[in-house]
Amino acid sequence: MQTQEVFTKTKWAIDTMHSQIGFKIKHLMFTNVRGSFTEYAASIYTTGYDFLTAEIDFWINPASINTNQSKRDEHLKSADFFDVEQFKEITFRGNTYEKLDNGADYYLYGDLTIKGITKRVKLYVEFNGIVKDPWGNEKAVFNIEGKINRKEWGLNWNAALEAGGLMVGDDVLIDIEVQLTKEEEMQG
Repeated sequence: MQTQEVFTKTKWAIDTMHSQIGFKIKHLMFTNVRGSFTEYAASIYTTGYDFLTAEIDFWINPASINTNQSKRDEHLKSADFFDVEQFKEITFRGNTYEKLDNGADYYLYGDLTIKGITKRVKLYVEFNGIVKDPWGNEKAVFNIEGKINRKEWGLNWNAALEAGGLMVGDDVLIDIEVQLTKEEEMQG
């Protein structure tokens, strides 16, 4: 008689009050414009508390972009960039992990879809541990960084500068701080 292996599947939700989905990009060749998205959610499941087993489906509403300058935000929502009338979501599906030597950090590989174009990306994940907040909720805390070339997703608009060079850089630096809250555990 064979014994069936029992494992615990843990469901996690993003605590949006304590998370930020941010980015920065070169502007006028020398300075950075920083921004964030304010509407996002995820479906995240792990085996037990092992985040190297995580199944991640993450989505962003591109119309929620905020760079603290409304005219720029409206331009970013237009067909020159995110085309939010036609493309309502940015998605990321994480599916492969590479553990780093320090034990807690790893690379997360997944498929990023922007404007209907899907490309594989690599993100650096700093796992800061699991803690209980004052109300007894279990939280997992992460910092996530990466770099993508916006043109690979059809975000091509630019303008030439009088002194030479271009107004907007190609590389977008991803800067995410996220707290996950454990929602439930299921036996499998």
